[in-house]
Amino acid sequence: MRDTSDPTSAIVSGTGTHDGLPELGDPASVHLIVGASRARIVLSGEIDADIGAELGEATAEAEATGLPVEIDAHHITFMDSSGVAFLARLASRMPHRVRILRAPPTVKFLLEVTRIGELLEIVDEDEGVD
Repeated sequence: MRDTSDPTSAIVSGTGTHDGLPELGDPASVHLIVGASRARIVLSGEIDADIGAELGEATAEAEATGLPVEIDAHHITFMDSSGVAFLARLASRMPHRVRILRAPPTVKFLLEVTRIGELLEIVDEDEGVD
């Protein structure tokens, strides 16, 4: 879903608190923020098969921008093979190398074990969205 009143921002799906942090019992959220020079997908909560449709929609929206894509993974509390498959699909479809920002240790472990991390640029710091 794109917010047509603001061409620089789109929210694909959203749950959670107003500050973007996951709450107890908040299974997941997927947000797409489109800046001037890149698109950012912000993931939080449990990234699993239950949000497959939202991940697919975020991928399509991000791809449609034609901008480099980054994933803010800072607030992911759990990720299964659905999340890993999402990252692999995204990396294979984007013309630019996808950046993973502030990945928690569990996500870094999954990216290393599956070797999907080799397809991505993993960055520990966040420069912010322009």
